[in-house]
Order: sequence, then C-alpha cells, then structure tokens
Amino acid sequence: MSIIEIFRHKYALTRQGAKDLVKSSLASAAMDMVLMFPVGLLFFLVKDLMEGTPVSTGDYIWKVLACLLAVAAMEYIKYDFQFVSVYQESGRRRISLAEKLRRLPLSFFGKKDLADLTSTIMADAAVIETGTSHWVPELIGSMISTTLIGISLFFFDWRMALAAVWVIPIAIGIVLFSSKFQNRFNRRSEQARVALADSIQEGLETFQDIRANDAEAKYLQCLWPRIDLVEKRAIEAELAVALFVVSGQMILRLGVATIALVGALLLSAGSLDLVTFFMFLLVASRLYDPMAGSLINLGAVVSLGVQSERMDEILNHEEQLGVETLSNKGYDIEFKDVRFAYDTSETVLDGVSFTAKQGEVTALIGPSGSGKTTISRLASRFWDIPSGTITVGGMDISRIDPETLMGLYSIVFQDVTLFNNTVLENIRIGRKDATDEEVIAAARLAHVDAFAEKLPDGWNSLIGENGGELSGGERQRISIARAFLKDAPIILLDEATASLDVENETFIQESLSRLVKDKTVIIIAHRMRTVAGADKIVVLKDGKVDECGTPAALTASGGFYKRMQDLQQGSLEWNL
Repeated sequence: MSIIEIFRHKYALTRQGAKDLVKSSLASAAMDMVLMFPVGLLFFLVKDLMEGTPVSTGDYIWKVLACLLAVAAMEYIKYDFQFVSVYQESGRRRISLAEKLRRLPLSFFGKKDLADLTSTIMADAAVIETGTSHWVPELIGSMISTTLIGISLFFFDWRMALAAVWVIPIAIGIVLFSSKFQNRFNRRSEQARVALADSIQEGLETFQDIRANDAEAKYLQCLWPRIDLVEKRAIEAELAVALFVVSGQMILRLGVATIALVGALLLSAGSLDLVTFFMFLLVASRLYDPMAGSLINLGAVVSLGVQSERMDEILNHEEQLGVETLSNKGYDIEFKDVRFAYDTSETVLDGVSFTAKQGEVTALIGPSGSGKTTISRLASRFWDIPSGTITVGGMDISRIDPETLMGLYSIVFQDVTLFNNTVLENIRIGRKDATDEEVIAAARLAHVDAFAEKLPDGWNSLIGENGGELSGGERQRISIARAFLKDAPIILLDEATASLDVENETFIQESLSRLVKDKTVIIIAHRMRTVAGADKIVVLKDGKVDECGTPAALTASGGFYKRMQDLQQGSLEWNL
C-alpha cells in the first residue's frame, strides 16, 4: 500500500488531501533543515575565531541575510502546504461527508445516536483538521529532519553521534508504547462526551414536557453526574498522554548530558578536538527541540486514531446504490412476501403481499405497531428489505438509485420537518425550480394562505427552527403544499390530516381528491372516516395482512375494519 493510501485510511482523507499531507510533511522537514543554517553559520564563525582565521564582517552579514531569506521563504512554503491546503481538505471532507450521508440508507441513522453523529461530523472533523495541519506534518517532518541530521553526525565522529542519537528511538518507543492505553482512555472520554451531548440535546428538545411535569430538578440530577464523568474521563485521557510524553522528553534531554560526558572523556583522552565537541553541543540544541515537540504531537497523533475510526465508520459504510434509469411501466406498487425488521430482535413485517394500483387510493389501517408506517418507508426505499420484493410498475425498486426513485413520490409524513427559512422556501423544497407563483398556487390548495398572509412578512416570513413559530396544523399544511407542488405520480400520505381541525381537514380532503387523480395513492390513517372513500383497504395486524378489500366488503365481513368503525362511532357518543 502506498503512503498516499496509508494516509487516506489513517486520517480519513481524500486522495488530494493525502497528497497534500505528504507535501506538508516534507515542507516541515525542510523547515527544520533550513533552521540548521544559522547553527552552521555560528559554528563556522566560532571555528574561524578559534583557529585565528581572519573574519570578514561583510561576508557574514550577507550570509546572515541569506539565512533569514531562506527561513522566510521556507516558512511561506510550509504555511501554504501545511495550513492552506489542509483547510481546503477540510472543506472537501465536509462535502464528502454530506455526499456520503446523502447516499446512506436510513437504517444507518436508525442505529446511530443523533448526538454521536453530530459529534463525528462537527467535532471529529475539526480534530482531524487540527491533527493534519499541526500534529502529523510536524511529527513526520521532525522525524525526517532528525534522521538526516543524525546520520550526518556520524560523518564527523561516530562516537559522539551515538551519544547524541541513542535517546531518540527510546523516547519515541515510550510514546508509541502508550498508544494502546491512550486509545482506551480516549474512547472512554469520547463516549462520555457523546452521552453528555445526548442528554443536553434531549433536554432542549423536551424542555416543554420537562417544565410541564415539574421535572427540572430530576433532569438536572441526572445531568450533573454525566458532566462530572466527562471531566473525569478528560483528566484520565490527559494524564495517560502526559505520563508517557513527559517520560519520553526526560529521556530525550539526557542526550545533551551524554554528549557533554562523552565529549569531555574524549577531549581528555586527546581523541576529539574542541571545535568538533563545540559543534556537537551546538547541533544538539537544534536536534532535540523539534523532536521534543514532536513527542507531544506523537501522543496527539495516537489519540487521533479514535476520531479517524469514527469518521471512517461513516465514509466506509455501505451505500444505497442503483441505476439512474427508470424502467417502470405504470405506477402500480406491489409488495410480494415482504419481510422486514429494524433489528434482528423483532419482526415488523412478516410476509406482507398486496398491490396498490394506479388510479386508486389504497388505505393502510391497523393497530399501532402493525407496520403501516414501515410499509410507506419501504415503498419509497428508505430502507432495503432482506426478503421479498417491492416493485413500481414491475420495476424492482431495490435496483434503482434512491434519489432517482424519489422523483416518483410525493410524501406527507405525520412528523413534519421544516427549516428555519421563509414559508415560500419551505414549500419550494417540493420542487426547487418552481416559481413563486407556482409555490403560492400549491400553497393555496393546501390552505397555507389562510395563515401565511397574516404573518408579519407574509410569504417571506421566517418560521423558526422546525417551524417553531407555527402551530401543528399550520406546519402540516406546509408539508401538504410541498406534495401539491411536486405533483409526483405516487402519493404517500401518513396521517396527513391528523393535526388539522375539522374545517381545514375538510378543505384539505377536497384538495387532496384533485391531487390524487390518476395516481397511485397509499394513505395511512386511524380515523375510519378518512379512509371510507378509499378504493381498497389493507388491514395490517402483527406484521401481516389480516384483511384486504373494498370498504363495503370489509364492513360486510365483520372483521377488524368493522370493529374499528363501531369503536370510533361509539367514541362520538362519549360524554364527559
């Protein structure tokens, strides 16, 4: 495996990022070598003075200026390679992460905690950015320059060279030995931070319920131990690094003492001249400084493996792929012996088979947990099924690229997701190239104009994070307006009118009746009057199709559908 591929997998980089890391490491090594020029100049000046050689002040002034120019030029090159290129790679990394997340199956997000994903995308990416701009290039650069300088010392005196370099492999070995301990402590620290972030996020999202139930004290009582644990784990991780890094630096400093001791012995024995002894002492001042800093970087690079592993978990995850050419003939949706489970412990669908025909409304009903919403998610390939087939117009959807497939669907979920943008832009998500006139026309069909035109800035009013400035019914109407705007041949409605009052529900039902004409429609509802006009009703129970037929046929059969009708009719007669 080439050094480029090693860097790519080690630090979750693109190919260009790995190439830039090689360049920045070489630039760092070159910078360390250039910083030896003033040391060499000082050595030759002292040598001339000690040997009585005439010293030309002008020559040394020019040499000093040349050293300064070389240092400045190398510093500029190093900065460009080490920082500018890394920040460009950081942009590429975040874009590649976004592209990767876009192609991942929803099953991945179902298994991952939201706080954990957020930490990986934001915090881990920032740590890798710091690592590849500071720690890794400095470490590799110092190791290269130290190796070259160490080898060159052997050409002057092998005994003094050994006295100078023997401490380096021992110091590096001590820090490398700590990698297993560091990784363990860093993982524990990361787990504690993710758990804390999860608790804080949960508190922010449920603050209304916490306050409504007077549970603030209980929430904080659970939160404080997690804060303390983060602090404890951070201290443990820092101590794990410091213990080995400081030990390595102490060993490294013994090199100066060894040079002085061996040099003094050789001088007294007459086998070493004073100028060479001075040269080794002078070189040692530059030999150990970058290496001492690199030991800290080495500890940081070792800990960087945890972030890289978490990033690679996303980047290397299997994607949902498929062809980008549709081959369907019509828009009938057919489930054939479909089995599915979100995890291996519980089956959600067990051999489900039915057909939702184009030009008809197919309603899915059944008790909570029977698999209704799961069917709508599978029909649009939000998840892939392990057994059975799902086809649209005879086309197996598992072979179609998910984004291409989604062009066939307009979906209204029970849980609406809105963005902190204007009313118009939230509806325009249904079709990005739609004009304002087309967006407003779709919005009027969904009766969004009833509240949008009363907002301070009308259609251009910001609605807050996830539509926080709107009521539940208003948010639902924006979601329905998106479906009107997209006008796709397949409509999936998951409790589309659940948050609406009776008057608006009636208006929306009338609008929906125009939207669904000549299209394949699957509707999920708990209100029997909502599905009474459906062409076909599929009753789900315990993950299986319990009944299937027209409303009239199911009413006559006296099964689950008839019992649900009777129960809801009876609930209308309840009195408080």
